[in-house]
Amino acid sequence: SPGLLAHVAVSKYQDALPLYRQETILQRIGVELPRATLANWMIQAGNLIQPLINLLQDRLLAYDIIQMDETTVQVLKEDGKAAQSKSYLWLQRGGPPDQAVVLYNYDPGRGAAVPKRLLEGFKGYLQTDGYDGYNAVVAVNGLTHVGCMAHARRKFSEALKAQGKKKQRGKAHRGLTLIQKLYQVEKQARKFTHEERYRHRLQHARPILDEMRAWLDDTLPQLPPASTTGKALNYLHNEWDKLIHYLDDGRLEIDNNAAENAIRPFVLGRKNWLFSTSVKGVKASANLYSLIETAKANGLEPYAYLRYLFAELPKAESVEAVEALLPGNLSEEQI
Repeated sequence: SPGLLAHVAVSKYQDALPLYRQETILQRIGVELPRATLANWMIQAGNLIQPLINLLQDRLLAYDIIQMDETTVQVLKEDGKAAQSKSYLWLQRGGPPDQAVVLYNYDPGRGAAVPKRLLEGFKGYLQTDGYDGYNAVVAVNGLTHVGCMAHARRKFSEALKAQGKKKQRGKAHRGLTLIQKLYQVEKQARKFTHEERYRHRLQHARPILDEMRAWLDDTLPQLPPASTTGKALNYLHNEWDKLIHYLDDGRLEIDNNAAENAIRPFVLGRKNWLFSTSVKGVKASANLYSLIETAKANGLEPYAYLRYLFAELPKAESVEAVEALLPGNLSEEQI
């Protein structure tokens, strides 16, 4: 039934409950559903929702801001690769503010060709961490590359921790303090309109960044690049042009945390189920993760949304009918 399919999918992809545990739980109430059957259901469900994923991809690429991140996944049966080798799930987050899109895409590699494929035809702002695999698509598509201040903050935090109990108000502390001031500006501007946030940042964040740049130029030559503080300073220096691009538009975020938060349910689930058996399985999982995370991003409860979707999708006989079932086109009252 739609309800049972939704329950199994949400239990695995939202609540990180592997199928073998679900099989055991069902056995306790007298229901015999082998793990292989549940896995086959998830693969079929992941395939059937492909039209929605295609429409979400169109919506994502049509808007001019996308955040991306990637993480590893192990696929046991993959042509040309050992079972122990790493493959990747790529995360994209974007779309209009009132129709957010979160998409997972499987790929066996982590090279520059993957962002090129996923961002074909996209124009605008691309926000990522410091991984240089995104540089090629930025150049080819003429994108504005926005950096992640949270990664810079993390490196200064690590440098401060490396000092142990003898923490002093030195360079690592100074860098962290300046970044924290930028986040205080963001906290103040959280409820502003995009235009108000743009002006607020120019007035309050721009002077902090100017101070940070002057301090960085003065401090960088003083420390060996291999030290933890030196690494933090060099990351800040190398990423500087990307890190300040968030000032260009009030719609942009200071960091890539929204994408990292969207990828977290998969990372949590991976700790429990460890691997995917087949490419078919990991692609279906990517589709189901995408719909669940997109539903959440649009204020929909995942189980209620999937139950409604699995009941209504078989009746959809046109692109318009399928599009009407997308998160962002539905309200909580409708489902």
